[in-house]
Amino acid sequence: MVACLVSIAAGCRSSPSPPREDAAAVSAGGAKLVLLGTGTPRADPDRMGPCAAVLAGGEAYLFDAGEGLVRRAAEASAAGQDELQPKRLARVFLTHLHSDHTLGYPDLILTPWVLGRERPLEAYGPPGLQAMTDHLLAAWAEDIDVRIHGAEGDPPEGVRVEVHEIPAGFVYRDARVTITAFAVEHGRWSNAYGYRIEAGGRTIVISGDTTKSEAVVRACDGCDVLVHEVYAVAGFHELPPDWQAYHGSFHTSTADLARIAEAAHPGMLVLVHPLLWKDRKNEQVLVDEVRRGWSGRVVLGRDLGVY
Repeated sequence: MVACLVSIAAGCRSSPSPPREDAAAVSAGGAKLVLLGTGTPRADPDRMGPCAAVLAGGEAYLFDAGEGLVRRAAEASAAGQDELQPKRLARVFLTHLHSDHTLGYPDLILTPWVLGRERPLEAYGPPGLQAMTDHLLAAWAEDIDVRIHGAEGDPPEGVRVEVHEIPAGFVYRDARVTITAFAVEHGRWSNAYGYRIEAGGRTIVISGDTTKSEAVVRACDGCDVLVHEVYAVAGFHELPPDWQAYHGSFHTSTADLARIAEAAHPGMLVLVHPLLWKDRKNEQVLVDEVRRGWSGRVVLGRDLGVY
């Protein structure tokens, strides 16, 4: 149920061909969801850091900024998704400020600018985003100065970042999309969000990193696509007690996710941020475990998958 954008082995080596109904759903004129990164802090070369792109009306809206997102966007662009040309990446909505969700943020600030972006990057996220942005721009201050005033002559507007530190609630609206943030529980983080995106007649909900949350159920409420993080039940109870406590308060098990899906009724459930404890190559176990408690459509999300 995944439409792979490219046939490059490293980027999509195990993605199956899309069933006809998925291709029809994507091509029906509604918004597209493209996963630019589906991974965890583990250095998996097949999974870049967390980043989802919603494409609507010729524009891209990014959610999270994990490592590798700009290069994944370049892959998608080369395969025909023009909205994901790096120089056109100009909006991002961050779920929280964990490193694996923000390591691609300086790349998103700088690389599209170097490649021709002439407008500011709009960045939305929880409190702390302004300080993070200020520090990143300070870290590359000499680079920025050389590029603006040296032979490159890059336009200064393209490296500017307009930061919006947001509470939960309505976040953004234009002629193409309406975006709402909702609070989720992610361990000790004071501010962690999921996002509900309404665009092109479709509703897409992105959980962000969260333990089991009724907020996700309310935000989805029959949504077309629910993108949700997950960890396997198999092997979990063999972890040291402190690691069980950690993952139990920061993340969502397959068993709990099945209960969420049963209450939320998404048209499709897409699993991302996969955490496995035994055979880490057997990702199918995540789908199988969710299906034990939910009979709806569930797929394992992969980098460059389109939904």
